Amino acid sequence: MKIGIVGAGAVGAACLMSVVLRGTAREVVLINRNRKRAQGVVTDVQYGAVLSSAIAVDDGDYSDLAHASVVIVTAGVNEKGGGAINRNDPVGRLRLLQANASIYEEIVPKIHDAAPDALVLVVTDPPDPLADVVRRLGHERVLSTGTSLDTLRFRFHLARRLNVRASDVEAMVLGEHGTSSVFLWSSARVGGRNLTDLLANSGNWETTRDEIEREVRYANITIIEGIGASQYGIGMVSARITEMVLRDERAVIPIGCYNPELGVTISLPGVVGQGGVQRLIEPEMSEAERRGLERSADAIRTALSHLDLKEPRRRTA
Repeated sequence: MKIGIVGAGAVGAACLMSVVLRGTAREVVLINRNRKRAQGVVTDVQYGAVLSSAIAVDDGDYSDLAHASVVIVTAGVNEKGGGAINRNDPVGRLRLLQANASIYEEIVPKIHDAAPDALVLVVTDPPDPLADVVRRLGHERVLSTGTSLDTLRFRFHLARRLNVRASDVEAMVLGEHGTSSVFLWSSARVGGRNLTDLLANSGNWETTRDEIEREVRYANITIIEGIGASQYGIGMVSARITEMVLRDERAVIPIGCYNPELGVTISLPGVVGQGGVQRLIEPEMSEAERRGLERSADAIRTALSHLDLKEPRRRTA
């Protein structure tokens, strides 16, 4: 099984490392505008790959994506470079859309020409509207990483407050991977017990809820303030999603998928397997959470409505 990664920056390199360590594929090719950088990353990683399961790691150009099952796209301006690191800015990552859509106009047709049947996994921020950009440019098989990482962050912070393992916490973040994301407090549980009850017993419930949401919603900025880029968590998530697709796992996770009812790519629980999301599962939500999901979709629609794309829509193969 072959996958491609487009973009050899901090996130692309983290995706490559995670793919190699997890043994996600048998072959991976890394592409970057400056090929010398891709060569450097590959040269570094391939020596350590000797310790992992058999995998061929190479740099290449777009033609080398031929026969790839999944192409992970990380290329673009990051939050720090695009000025999206203000916790008081309600637009957040959506501020990067125009700049990164222009970059996608250049790279998506090349991906499509080389690998028309590949599933494109959008990692570049903001991933949800950029997945819609990929569709507009003619490549229909596309997902965004969506709120997969937000959900892991939510589970982590809940577990730390309750002093339990994060893997034993059932909780989800839906909607946009951004400032309008929706925390499903109404269905969050551990050991079959509603988490709002457990946390309410530990102190000021509203303060606790607001603190956790803020920690999760702005985790990327906290990371950027320390190391310059949010990279390792999303790298691991991207490798795991790729595994789900390649192994036809039919795992259920919150993931960015085009929703015809809402008219945009947005995160809901999806059954992820061969070909991408096989079906969506709409969770039980409170009225406030449902309204939040609508607002999140509206934020994405508004951002897309202001987008200026020069590349004409292409037909899929």
